[in-house]
Amino acid sequence: MKKTVLTLTLAASVLALGACSGDSAADNSEVIATSKVGDITQNDLYEEMKSSIGDQAFQLLMIEKVLSNKYEVTKEEVNSQLEADKAQLGENFEAMIAQQGYTEESYKKYLELNLLQEKALIEDIEVSEEEIKAEYENIKNEINARHVLVEDEATAKKVKAELESGKDFAEVAKEYSTEEAAQSTGGELGWFGKGQMVAEFEEVAFGLEKNVISDPVKSNFGYHIIEVTDKRTIKESYEDKKAEIEKQLKLDKADQSALLPKVAKMMKDADIDIKDEDLKTSLDQFLTAAETKAPAKDAEAKEGTETDKEATEDEK
Repeated sequence: MKKTVLTLTLAASVLALGACSGDSAADNSEVIATSKVGDITQNDLYEEMKSSIGDQAFQLLMIEKVLSNKYEVTKEEVNSQLEADKAQLGENFEAMIAQQGYTEESYKKYLELNLLQEKALIEDIEVSEEEIKAEYENIKNEINARHVLVEDEATAKKVKAELESGKDFAEVAKEYSTEEAAQSTGGELGWFGKGQMVAEFEEVAFGLEKNVISDPVKSNFGYHIIEVTDKRTIKESYEDKKAEIEKQLKLDKADQSALLPKVAKMMKDADIDIKDEDLKTSLDQFLTAAETKAPAKDAEAKEGTETDKEATEDEK
């Protein structure tokens, strides 16, 4: 589930805050819970959530507003992405989204926001027919795999030995894996094609025979012990997969750092007038970050050029 959300993944909280504040002049004094020790109103809940996640939630709500004013995400698109994530994670889907604080409905809201951002990000990106065809040939073969991720090679070798002795893979993953998700997934990664995992992992995984435990594989994340449990060739034709591949290639080409200033400009053009005094400055840091991002990037590039120049002089 590769995601491109600009700020914190607070879609579940945004739903709640949005429901409390609302777009209409609803009476926020409405009681939503009663008890012997006192009642709680919509306004009580709104104020409490505003004090804890108000700025971040307000940012996400405004991001959604400005993006949905220009781009459209249909229910079909959201459901399609939902089904794709379910297929990728299999029986671990519910545990994974619960671990991130989502129900299926709030996760769909998260997907909708993410899809809106993707449309803004790839709006002006182009890919050729040749690129799409080449990628189809690259991804048409998929594997179903699982792994245990550890910090050092010695532990990886120990994990390999335990697995080869017949110990249950999921239990070993839960005991040793540094990947938090392993506690719910047991190390299962589901089905995936080439281009979805880090290169070192992918090179070994796609070369493994089924049900063979790999030697330790080093990546930036640590050391992996991998097992491929199944292989298949996708049923979809080139025409069936073309749109999906085209979108992914555009995302791969896109400069994600360009999304923040783009959305910030859309917010400025929207002429936002914040009525709630407590939220008056909630967009300031967001907009300032967008304005300073490009110069900072230029400065960083210049610094890198100077460093390269110095290195070249030293080599001389």
